[in-house]
Amino acid sequence: MITLPASMRVFERGWLSSNNVLLVDEACAALVDTGYASHAQQTLALVQRALGERPLDLIVNTHLHSDHCGGNALLQATWPCRTAIPSLEADAVRAWDEARLTFRATGQTCGRFGFTETIEPGATLTLGALQWDVVGAPGHDPHSLMLYCPAERVLISADALWENGFGVIFPELEGESGFAEEQAVLERIAQLDVRVVIPGHGAPFTDVLPALERAFSRVAWLRADPARNAKNALKVLIVFKLLDVRSMTFDTLLAMLDEADAMRAAATMLAPRASWPALLAELVDGLAKSGALGVDGERILAPTA
Repeated sequence: MITLPASMRVFERGWLSSNNVLLVDEACAALVDTGYASHAQQTLALVQRALGERPLDLIVNTHLHSDHCGGNALLQATWPCRTAIPSLEADAVRAWDEARLTFRATGQTCGRFGFTETIEPGATLTLGALQWDVVGAPGHDPHSLMLYCPAERVLISADALWENGFGVIFPELEGESGFAEEQAVLERIAQLDVRVVIPGHGAPFTDVLPALERAFSRVAWLRADPARNAKNALKVLIVFKLLDVRSMTFDTLLAMLDEADAMRAAATMLAPRASWPALLAELVDGLAKSGALGVDGERILAPTA
């Protein structure tokens, strides 16, 4: 049985919305990550039920992918809460540059939100009457952060480490370095004394060393053939979109390969543009066989469970 500090509560969400971590003490009620925009009402309901009449005081975002910050706008509209974001994202949020914030690049949505403060590696936060070290976690996202509590040996790892892998290494799709950074982050985690990992997606877990071994193996496998990362990215983005919209036509999905920069970059790594319909058909067929999506004539459907 996993034991967490009494001041800490984890809302395990799924793949469309990231997990949310609520940390409450006498001075502050804080939420780490807020899920996807279409699940914002669910996020609000979970937080309201946990806090009762008490307001939310602070939002902390580990990074600004839409599944981690999509509830920010609604929570800010409900409570006058402070919001802390990674410092290197401040200019993009201030200008609301959806290209730099990756929303447009991934074909996803996020309501506009503001921030009151920034955080960066090396900082220390007091959340839930506990001290948390802010640890840089580039790889999946160049600006991503983790939170580590030495006293409780708890790591909020975001998408840098899951029980079985980690998030898509997006920088590599654009020809930038990401595999080496992910490797370094995993090595940094291995240096920490971690008892419990709270990942961005999936249940909290305590078998940290086996998870790290699987993650190291996956990094090596991806680095050996970067096309593997591109193929995985396309599959992840397709399924994510379907979890949001529930169904779409093959032609609509094909158009997304042109419109969403990250999808276009991944597809370009895998096949010439003239072959994209065949590429997409192959991916959809594989995802359907695995149960990750369904097909009904010309329509592609989100999984029923």
